[in-house]
Amino acid sequence: MKRAWAALAAVLTLASPAAAQDAFPQRQITMVVPFAAGGTTDVIGRIMADDMSRTLGQQILVENVTGAGGTVGVGRVMKAAPDGYTLLMGNLGTQAASVGLYPKLAYDPRTDFEPIMNAAATPMLVVAKKDLPVKDFREFVALLKAKGETLNYGTGGVGATSHLTCLFLDSLVGAKPQHVPFRGSGPALNALLAGQIDYVCDQTVAVVPQIQAGSVKGLVVAVPNRLGVVPDVPTSAEQGLAEFQATGWNALFAPKGTPAPILEKLNAAARAALANETTRKRLLELGAELPDAAGQTREALGQLVASEIDKWVPVIKKAGVTGN
Repeated sequence: MKRAWAALAAVLTLASPAAAQDAFPQRQITMVVPFAAGGTTDVIGRIMADDMSRTLGQQILVENVTGAGGTVGVGRVMKAAPDGYTLLMGNLGTQAASVGLYPKLAYDPRTDFEPIMNAAATPMLVVAKKDLPVKDFREFVALLKAKGETLNYGTGGVGATSHLTCLFLDSLVGAKPQHVPFRGSGPALNALLAGQIDYVCDQTVAVVPQIQAGSVKGLVVAVPNRLGVVPDVPTSAEQGLAEFQATGWNALFAPKGTPAPILEKLNAAARAALANETTRKRLLELGAELPDAAGQTREALGQLVASEIDKWVPVIKKAGVTGN
């Protein structure tokens, strides 16, 4: 009888929430990327998932869930069980700008998610199709001011980082080009390569390989210093528009209520990914900027989300742009 009770107690212990958290993960994890394959968030998500899978001992499967500037995929993660098996690779657009763009947004980035870690910052560039009749960013700005209504630009959707950056540029130069939203920056870049749109404002991870290959014109980087991966592309200050500064970011989140021990395991795996020289090299070669140790904490990501909402919501409201 004593043995029976002892065996039952052991089973109950293993079945307890604490034991389940200690044993996490015991099966495949899904990382939702709320944009189409091939864009910045997707590329960073897949690189992180690959490395974290090895650390955790279970595969992290990337699933692209597109629509409404990424908010469809984010909403799915919000409704998922808070057990660590459904994660989100979100970005500036989905976790900050969405608050200003969607009056009926189904989630609050500040309260409906648990921050895990900021994976990478990504400087923004303006990239044009090869046959756009401008030789540099100064000429591009002049064309935008003079004939902006005849130009069109592609983005990853309303509220995506690519959209926000182009809106910011429009506000600085007083232009009103035509916006062509796609289900991710990957499809937008494909349209640019095909000559179907005139330009994009996108993150390094998406456009650096195309600039290096000579498939597109890299006009400007919207950060203070030139980038080592595309050293011939000048900065906005060098081209006479120093105010044009924009950097995107991509970060991991879990549904609200996910237990702290699980979040800490996921954070540790994400930290290990950025410490791995092979993974670091893959990200750095794409022009990503990696957070330092202080920027890799869960607390730092929570603070970033709050500060970015405070920064971008007024800009969006002033522009009068809405997502629905």
